[in-house]
Order: sequence, then structure tokens, then C-alpha cells
Amino acid sequence: MSELLNYFTSQKQAMIDLLTELISYETFTTEKHMVDKLGAFMEAQFKALGAESVTRYPLTEAGDMLLAKWNEKAEGKPILFLIHIDTVWPTGTLAERPTRIDEEGRLFGPGAVDMKGGITIVLSTLRGLRELNMMPNRPIHVLMTSDEEVGSTYSEDLIKEVAQDSGLVLVMEPATKEGALKTWRKGISTYTLSIEGRPSHAGNAPEQGVNSVIEFAQQALELNKLNDYKNGVSVSVTMVNGGSAGNVIPAATEAYIDTRMMTIKQLDTLNESLQALHPFIPGAKVSMRHNHYRPPMERNAHAYEQTKRIGESLGVSVREDGSGGGSDGNFTAAMGIPTLDGLGPQGDGLHALHEHVVLNSLPTRCTLIAGILRDWIFEG
Repeated sequence: MSELLNYFTSQKQAMIDLLTELISYETFTTEKHMVDKLGAFMEAQFKALGAESVTRYPLTEAGDMLLAKWNEKAEGKPILFLIHIDTVWPTGTLAERPTRIDEEGRLFGPGAVDMKGGITIVLSTLRGLRELNMMPNRPIHVLMTSDEEVGSTYSEDLIKEVAQDSGLVLVMEPATKEGALKTWRKGISTYTLSIEGRPSHAGNAPEQGVNSVIEFAQQALELNKLNDYKNGVSVSVTMVNGGSAGNVIPAATEAYIDTRMMTIKQLDTLNESLQALHPFIPGAKVSMRHNHYRPPMERNAHAYEQTKRIGESLGVSVREDGSGGGSDGNFTAAMGIPTLDGLGPQGDGLHALHEHVVLNSLPTRCTLIAGILRDWIFEG
């Protein structure tokens, strides 16, 4: 067992205590005053761990965000952690589902794996490196955001600004259920399809109307042709609303479209196809509005292979997988910055009642993260 792994294994109970304390702060995204309570706790933690500066980014719409820095004047590009303190669980959830540990060594609690477990790993790793006098002389930054669960609306620009000079980004979202890193994530791009027809009485003059629902039905068949599951592309009509009354030819229909893809090239091709739709029925009008966009996180083979080598040198096995959902790592990867995701603990139940962390994964993840901070070699 390596020195790092032996140390962090000895610190397991301290990690459990920290994780339990973090869960005790209920941080539903839209409850700013509650999120800011954990933000204040985090600021104190960063300072206690020797951060040379902690910059606050105040917000009115969401919890304040923090950027903590270690070794600010050291040479080289920073290694940047991305963490978020908000969860999907409203205040009061903890009273209904208190933190508990089962006989299999799993800690259950709202926000446990997404992502207070990842925050536990960051704080515990930095503390361990300091106690072992192994803190590397390189810039290390931690960006704490507060709106990831609602799409990072207010933090996206800040993430990109902070990340632009970084050499490596470590996203502390949970590992897969099997404990693998996430070396790729699909991109997400959503659209609203609006169809304008012409109303008419369904009994007296149906032929005088332009049926927007029938137009949509034909458009839906065209959209379905864009699916390419084998290559990771999906185009899903997920919500539809049309018509005004049971005896009226529907004048308007609107549909929500969710698209997922593996590469930027696929994203661009999909967008061109969706914007090029044309009506089938004479008199119908079709328009496509582009709503939300999060680029794909494409796999970086060099980053994964180096991570695997570092892990093996410390007695930690490293595996990889991916996810159909996005994270803040999608933004940084699309900027061309090496990005590793799923560095949080093993667990399951994101956004579900059985959300939990596998406690034995905490020491191994801390060991891996410590090794990355200490031994990472940038390309070039």
C-alpha cells in the first residue's frame, strides 16, 4: 500500500464526519440564503487549508460563488477543481431522510453523492497533502459554484473565464455506479419547434383549416430519422402541446426537442438539419428556436492514460466510462482544456431517494487526486 493510500485510509472516519456535516447544510439551488450558509462554511474551510486568496462572486439570483487559490505565484498552469454546492433537494428533505450508514458501508443522504461527496474529497485531499508535507509547488484553484443543478445559467461565463488559463480541469461529479471516471459526456442541445396553422370549425369547414397537429406529426417522423444511436446521437421529442378546443382545427402546436451527441461535429450537423426543416402542408409555417446548449465533452486519451498511470503507481485502479448527461466539464473540454470528470466518489441514486456514497471509495479517490496534484505532467 502506498504512503498516500495508507494515510487516506487512516482518515476515512474524518471524511465520513466531514461528508455528514456537509449534508447537514441543505442547499436547494433556488434557496439562496441556505446555499450561502454552506458557502460561508466552505470559505472558512479554504482559508483553514491555507488558501492564499478566496475571491467571492456575489449573486442575487443564486448563491454566491467562490474561487480559492493555492500557490498563486508558482510557475505553470493551474490545476482547477470544479465543484458545486447546490442540490436538487428542498429544505426539509433531511428531516424526512436523515443521513444514515447501512451495513454495506453506504452513506445515504440528500446531496451525498451529488456532489457533497466530491467536495469532501477535495477538502480531504488538500488537508492530507498539507499534513504530509506533500503539497506541490504548483497553482491549484478551486471554483465553487451554486447553480449547476439548474444548468449553470449564472456560472457558465465564470467557469470559462476562470478555466481559460488552466492546464487541467478536475470535475468532482460522482463516479459511475461501478466507480469509473467519466472521460466523455454527451453534449446537450434543446430546441422548441413551433408550428402555425389556421383554425377552422372541425364540423362545418375542416377543409378550410391548416392542421398544425398533422403538420407536427409529419415533422416528428422527419426528426426521428435524425437518430443515430450507434454513433451516440439522439433526437427526442419530449413534450408536445397543441390545439385549443375539441371541435377546432388546431392553429398552433409546439414541441420540445432534446438532442444529445458525442462530438462537436455531430452537434453542428444536427443544428443545421433542425434549422432546415420546412413545412409539408401548404399554408403551415414552421420555426425552430434554439434554447439551451452544452457542448459535448470529447474523450481526451492522453489525460486518461496519465491518470491511470498515476493511480496504478499508488495502488489505485482506474477505469473509464462516460455519461449521456452533461456537467460543467463540458464547457471546459470544449475550450480545448484537458478535463477529467467523475472524480467524485462511487455511489448511486443521483436525484433519487436512494442517493448514497460508497464510503470505501473516499480514501482511494483522495489518493488518486493527491497523486494527480503532485505528479501531473502537462503536455508540451
